[in-house]
Amino acid sequence: MTLPSDTSRRNFLRLTGLAAASLGLAGCVSTTTERFVYETAPVFRDPYGPPPGYRSDRGVIEGRVGEDVALDTGLPPATSQYAAIYGPVVDDGFPIPAVPYQQIDPRFYRQEVADPFGERPGTIIVDTSNRFLYLIQSGGSAMRYGVGIGRDGFAWSGRGVIQWKQKWPRWTPPDSMIARQPELAKYSAANGGMQPGLSNPLGARALYIFQNGQDTLYRLHGSPEWRSIGKAVSSGCVRLLNQDVIDLYDRVRGKAPILVI
Repeated sequence: MTLPSDTSRRNFLRLTGLAAASLGLAGCVSTTTERFVYETAPVFRDPYGPPPGYRSDRGVIEGRVGEDVALDTGLPPATSQYAAIYGPVVDDGFPIPAVPYQQIDPRFYRQEVADPFGERPGTIIVDTSNRFLYLIQSGGSAMRYGVGIGRDGFAWSGRGVIQWKQKWPRWTPPDSMIARQPELAKYSAANGGMQPGLSNPLGARALYIFQNGQDTLYRLHGSPEWRSIGKAVSSGCVRLLNQDVIDLYDRVRGKAPILVI
């Protein structure tokens, strides 16, 4: 076997050393870069996977009693769960569009929270000052939804019951509304009301509030007007996003008691 000359051997060792040093440097740079990215990246709410407490079977985020966990960073959730919750859906043949939830205050996203009222399970509570609707559940929790409420002079408050509820309801404006807006006369009870559909002000679902056996003419209902959530702009009814009112409708059983405060 022929051995390499001293010069060749030195060149070989020099090149081998440079290659090893280059590999070591590359490894160092990679480690340093990854550490830098890790340590300086902005902290969003678990952008790479389901948020803590997420229940895929219910489409909500659960917290511990006394804690709302949906906003632990104060930033809009960067997960796919809210994209799914507020995504497009076809319901009874009606194509409900996606809600641009990133443009809504995250406080008003559907979420499970601690029960702040202590009413019996199944009770609906509308907190008009904070623009929330709660459905009380067992175990000290409640489902919370963001709502739009009636503007000053058009709101209703008190205790009642959800006498009945309806999918894709007709809308019949009351006579007092027609008196203020005569153009709505074509949707009067005498004319059969407005057909169900995406342009119907009651949206995908309506839950009808009665008090002492009488229709209050106030409703919990859906709306495509996502900009109204968290605001006092309606003619008195309590409006939810269509995706949220469908969820609420499915959870409410029987003649549920309701308290509007």
